[in-house]
Amino acid sequence: MNQPIIQLNNITKRFPGIVANDHISFEVERGSIHTLAGENGAGKSTLMNILYGLYQPDEGEILIDGRPVRFNSSKDSIACKIGMVHQHFMLIPKLTVAENIIVGQEPGSALKVDRRGAEERIRTLSETYGLRIDPARRVSELTVTEQQRVEILKILYREAEILIFDEPTAVLTPQEIDELMTHEDVYSNSAKCQELAEKKALHSARLEELYDLWAELED
Repeated sequence: MNQPIIQLNNITKRFPGIVANDHISFEVERGSIHTLAGENGAGKSTLMNILYGLYQPDEGEILIDGRPVRFNSSKDSIACKIGMVHQHFMLIPKLTVAENIIVGQEPGSALKVDRRGAEERIRTLSETYGLRIDPARRVSELTVTEQQRVEILKILYREAEILIFDEPTAVLTPQEIDELMTHEDVYSNSAKCQELAEKKALHSARLEELYDLWAELED
């Protein structure tokens, strides 16, 4: 039996007056797409924020590739090749696509940023994964769907191997949801994206047609 890429064991998170996660356990296999299903307030986003290092659990443990880890911040989870696309995008409107993607990890020296190299890499990623976007455009000019592409490209640029999508359809129109699902299908099945097919994805969303496994949370 293959070692799960992610194991959450008895994760518990309490806030004043409420238990958001009550001894939650599940595993995610390498190469699978896994959804968390539950009503509003069931604790899906809280659990994903714990996996991404934004919250710390009060009890329980996280294992990545069988190794116990503790994330004190998102920097720790990023170092373990975990990336997250949040429900509310974390982009700076006045900056370009490329600037949003490379901020904090600019290629080149501390004195000179290789923007042309970054834009070329982003352009290659966008074409490879069917997430076409002009790296030179300002985020303020983009549609919601295009902004979501930028968020996905951001975590791919960081070479994330575990991809977390928090409510990816919540801010999209029906037509935009169809487009997102097209990209998701490519991620999972397309031969031209077989590198990404080896990656993992966790979702707290309504894209049930795409999921291999379910984990239901009850409030």
